[in-house]
Amino acid sequence: MRLFTALLFSSALFAQIDLNSLKDLKYRNIGPFRGGRSVAAAGVMSQPNVYYFGGVGGGVWKTTDGGANWAPVSDGQLKTASVGAIAVSESDPSMVYVGMGEPDIRGNASPGDGMYKSNDGGRTWKHIGLEKTQQIGAVKIHPK
Repeated sequence: MRLFTALLFSSALFAQIDLNSLKDLKYRNIGPFRGGRSVAAAGVMSQPNVYYFGGVGGGVWKTTDGGANWAPVSDGQLKTASVGAIAVSESDPSMVYVGMGEPDIRGNASPGDGMYKSNDGGRTWKHIGLEKTQQIGAVKIHPK
């Protein structure tokens, strides 16, 4: 056992990191500022830098640069801010569905009011039903 421990620590001495290789790395916040806790996220298969994030109290956010910058895309358009699920259509990435209401019921999350749909990549949203459904935890879209 002592031999194993000695070999383990001696091998670590040879695995030195060249600090110059780390000089270009910079800290960055990869999430939306004050977007809150999330249980909903979806990406666009054909556009690897486009993602949607749904905060349980912060509405829908979108990034088009792989998470370097996020923008709220639902402010003023949804009746409640609690997002439980997001899905993006594979056949038409501009079609986004959002199920409202966090599925993990908590005292600090507002109930949902059904489903919303965007046909323009999140710029505008239309309520499409299920208004009495307070928690939607998953949304699936037929691939065609």
